[in-house]
Amino acid sequence: MLRLSQIMLEYIQNLKVNKIIQKLILVDLTVMSGWSLVDPVFAIFIIDRIQGATVVTIGFAAAIYWFAKSMLQMPVALMLDRIKGEKDDHLVLVLGLTLSSLAAISLIFITQIWQLYLIKLLQAIAFSLFIPSWYSLFSRHLDGSHRSFEFSLDSTVAGLAAGLTGLLSGVLVQSFGFVAIFFIAAALSLLAAIIIVLVPEIALPPRDSKVGEHMVGDHTPKSINK
Repeated sequence: MLRLSQIMLEYIQNLKVNKIIQKLILVDLTVMSGWSLVDPVFAIFIIDRIQGATVVTIGFAAAIYWFAKSMLQMPVALMLDRIKGEKDDHLVLVLGLTLSSLAAISLIFITQIWQLYLIKLLQAIAFSLFIPSWYSLFSRHLDGSHRSFEFSLDSTVAGLAAGLTGLLSGVLVQSFGFVAIFFIAAALSLLAAIIIVLVPEIALPPRDSKVGEHMVGDHTPKSINK
C-alpha cells in the first residue's frame, strides 16, 4: 500500500501540481484505499460474524451511516466557514481521520448487531468531519487556472486506488482473514492523519513577529475570486 502511495505521489509531482494539493490528494487516496478494502467484503463479514445478522441488518447499518453523515457534515461545514483561517480545518481533518482509523479497527472486535450500528455511527461522524475540512483545504489551495483539472485529478487518482484495493480485498481476506483488511484500513486512515500533520504550510504556518503567534490566513488563490 505504501508503495502504491509513493507511485501515485510521484505521478502527481510530475504533473506540476502544488505541494499542498499533492498531499491532500495523497490523503484522499490513502483513506479511500483503506475503506475500499473493507466495503466489498463487509456484508459477508457481518453475516458470518454476527449471529442473527441478515441482509436487512446490512441495509440498516448503511442507512445509519449515510443519514448520520449527511445530517452532521452540514453543521460541521458551517462551523468551519465561520472560523477564519485554516487551523480549524486542519484540526478537524486530523480528528476525522483519527476517528476513521478507530472505526476501522473496532470492526475487529464486533460481535453484536448494536455494536455494528455504533461503529457505523462512528464512521459517519469521522467522515462528516473529514469531508468538509478536506474540501475546505483543497479548494483554498487550488491553482487558479487548473481548478477543474485538480479536482478531476483527485477523483481519478483516488478512484483508481480504490478500484485496485477493492480488487485486492477478496484476495487478502482469503489469504489472511478479515482482521488483516480492518487493520490495514485503520493504518491507512492513521497514515493520512500523519500526512496532514506533516504538511508544514498548514500544520505550522509562519510566525507573525508582531504578535508572536502563528498566524493562519485564508490562502485562497487570488484568481479564484475573479
